Amino acid sequence: MNLVDAKRVLETALICTQQPVPMRDMRALFADALGVDTLKTLLNELQDDWAGKGVELINVSTGWRFQSRPEMREYLDRLHPEKPPRYTRATLETLAIIAYRQPVTRGDMEDIRGVTINSLLIRQLEDRGWVEVIGHREAAGRPALFATTKQFLDDLGLASLDQLPLLESPLQAPPSFESLVALEEELPALPQPNPGEPELQMNIPLGVAQADATPPMDGKLL
Repeated sequence: MNLVDAKRVLETALICTQQPVPMRDMRALFADALGVDTLKTLLNELQDDWAGKGVELINVSTGWRFQSRPEMREYLDRLHPEKPPRYTRATLETLAIIAYRQPVTRGDMEDIRGVTINSLLIRQLEDRGWVEVIGHREAAGRPALFATTKQFLDDLGLASLDQLPLLESPLQAPPSFESLVALEEELPALPQPNPGEPELQMNIPLGVAQADATPPMDGKLL
């Protein structure tokens, strides 16, 4: 197979797959006939081919995917009008602490926030696939250590934690609303906010894929 045909096959696979495609699957697509360097070259060419269009090819934590560009959201929202997702401040602060200070225990989070954290809130983040237990601290009671997942990065359209929005200062106290803006504006919706707590509303940027969605319009996978 020549490289022109290979790029066409790769483009088709990326467009028709609902999840990011990792490099190992791309190699399997060609029965290992193409090496990693060749595939990266084809991916870069595809990025150039789609430059200036309403859809872009990006690299996220678990692989490569096509998604709609942020400037397309205004128009795609007219096809699928939805209310902005709602997050409680407790949810946002807890998720931000885990994202920026990981690995952390529940006790660490409570020390930073200055309040007790409802175990249902952490379970909600776990059920969403955004945080997980990666071990236990060698301390009394061996508390669980929480960290974010690759799914969390994928939903933000990021390849690594290094690409998280920068905070103005370390999280030595409960994050302020201003400090959370850069993170919260990237997050797709949680299934349900915890009742009884003040809620924040924000819009999902177009570049973010929603884990529960089908092919990408408005940041969803193609």
